[in-house]
Amino acid sequence: MSQQPVPSAPPRRGSKARPQPGARRPLRERLSHPRLTPPKLTPPTKKALGWTGGILAVLALAIAILILIWDWNWFRGPLERIASARMHREVTIAGDLNVNLWSWRPSATVDGISIANPAWAGQGKMGTIDRLRVRVRLVPLLWGKADIRVLAVERPNFSLLADAKGRKNWDFSDGRAKAPMNLPPVQRFVIRDGQLKYLDAQRDIRFQGTINARERLGADNRGFELTGRGTINGAPFRADVVGGPLLNIERDKPYPFDVDLRAGQTYITARGAVPKPFDMGRFYMNATARGPDMAQLFPLTGVALPNTPPYSLRGRLSRDGLVWKIDNLGGRVGDSDLSGDVSVDTGRERPFLKADLSSQSLDWDDLGALFGAAPKVGPGETISPEQAAIARTMTAQQRLLPDAPLDVSRIRAMDADVSYRAVSIRDTPVKLNSGSVRVRLEGGLLRAQPLKLDLPRGQVSGHVNLDARKATPVTDLDLRLTNSRIETLIPVQFQGAPALTGSLVGRARLTGEGNSVHKAFASADGEVMVVAPGGEIRKAFAELMGVNVVKGLGLLNKKDTTPIRCAVAQFETRDGVMRANNIVFDTGPVLVTGKGSVNLGAERMDLRLRGQDKKFRLVRVLMPVTIKGPLMAPKLGVEPGSAIAQGGAAVTLGSLLSPLAAILPFIDPGLAKDANCAALLGEAQADGAPVKSAPKALTAKR
Repeated sequence: MSQQPVPSAPPRRGSKARPQPGARRPLRERLSHPRLTPPKLTPPTKKALGWTGGILAVLALAIAILILIWDWNWFRGPLERIASARMHREVTIAGDLNVNLWSWRPSATVDGISIANPAWAGQGKMGTIDRLRVRVRLVPLLWGKADIRVLAVERPNFSLLADAKGRKNWDFSDGRAKAPMNLPPVQRFVIRDGQLKYLDAQRDIRFQGTINARERLGADNRGFELTGRGTINGAPFRADVVGGPLLNIERDKPYPFDVDLRAGQTYITARGAVPKPFDMGRFYMNATARGPDMAQLFPLTGVALPNTPPYSLRGRLSRDGLVWKIDNLGGRVGDSDLSGDVSVDTGRERPFLKADLSSQSLDWDDLGALFGAAPKVGPGETISPEQAAIARTMTAQQRLLPDAPLDVSRIRAMDADVSYRAVSIRDTPVKLNSGSVRVRLEGGLLRAQPLKLDLPRGQVSGHVNLDARKATPVTDLDLRLTNSRIETLIPVQFQGAPALTGSLVGRARLTGEGNSVHKAFASADGEVMVVAPGGEIRKAFAELMGVNVVKGLGLLNKKDTTPIRCAVAQFETRDGVMRANNIVFDTGPVLVTGKGSVNLGAERMDLRLRGQDKKFRLVRVLMPVTIKGPLMAPKLGVEPGSAIAQGGAAVTLGSLLSPLAAILPFIDPGLAKDANCAALLGEAQADGAPVKSAPKALTAKR
């Protein structure tokens, strides 16, 4: 039999039970182990506390004494080296450097600051400051934020220089684009007895002025004032910029200012504000500008604007970083209205101008100033005295093409994308309804494309390019006249009706070199061609073109018409001389042929037309018609010495009209098969005359 285990007796109360082998000890027993019992801390004695407090007090006193007696001039050398490295030129501190750190608003004063010019600007100094004092709040400074309570600059004297290459001695960016200055908030800003000199060789500006900023200046409660005088292009220049008091300025409260600039006869006034004071990269102002020529704004703006008649404009000018904008531009240029939006991005390699402009009513004369010409002189015309003198000189010399030199350096200095449209056009040599153009300028290459001028019937379209990348600018134009009417461009009336009617097309393609319109045309090569593929002419005029004087005079009182079968004028242009070897005007009774030249350099023409009767005449007076004289006022005449009385006979058209095969495709390939001129080509082939094929030089330009 198996034995049953004998139960152990329970422990008596008060006795410690020994743990069985392998059993866990109670928690209290484990925690009471000598190695786990924390040591007993003995309270510090008064003597130990005294020594510790004494050491801390001595250190604090030593720091305080060090701050009080420290010679801060020891830091001038490190500060000079840091400033010189950041400004890329030598910066020196000749005076004392004092710092007061024992305050919740520590301050520092630096005397005798001198900033040298960069190496290219010579040995002179860019600027000096007699004393610079700064006070800031300590707590924001501990968190890396500068809250400037006082910024005081005493007797600053700066000489700013921009050379002919566009380098600026105040450019501390080492030639790299840099965002505009954005100072920390300044509660109180003071400038005492500041002097400023400015010299810009590229824009021909000389300026000298004074700068002051205090709590109150004068009776108008002004706080900032920049006033100076100088010259721009030799003309007197004055600048006045005033702002509100520079006291208790709030970062989120706009700071107001007024501007008044006068350069010669150019006046600019503005009233604006800086939305966040001391952030000079953002401001806006409502500005007005008026003057004799917008091109004269280049020294002030750095933007190459075209020559214009006298102008008066207004708009909202604003700056956002490196982008300048003019919104809601409006006003007048000459006798034309102008409106739109303009922006200039200065953060690129070259400033980029973008504009969308329009005119409800464009006076055609105002466009002449764009090319160096002048509006006509007369009652009601808006024109400057200088432009009036140019207009009188050109009229006296009987010149049409202006020779004002083009400043190619300005074209190379910027890029642009400008769209312009004129809703209506008035005072034109020929009737025009409207027009539009997009001008793009990039790297010295200017392209006016597409260029459109709308006629009452038809359109002139094409492009004009100006390549100013070379030493001598090259101008290239290709313009087409399409779907037009003779009576629109040649509005000759006889007895209340048009003397000529019919369709009219043409093309001009020229390339010339020169820095003026006159020089470009005087050296032009290319072709100019005009074709009237059909229409009608008063029979009296057709006979007079013969010149059949007897027959023509007899028909003057009649309204009979005869068809215009085809009319062509072809001018081959070389070195500015347009030579007309093929002038053909074919009507029912008369075939007129002619030749001659137009000299664009001398601006004179010499054309000779001879008529041939298609029917036999018993009496016929044949006199060539001449068109001679200056382009502005040619004279129509006859050569009486060549007049003879003879019998007439029909002439063969083949030898005269065969060149049409080369001319018509250059104007419009459709004319070679769809117009009345095509019928004449067929007649020429039927008569056995050879029809020449179009030269490669012409067919390649279609």
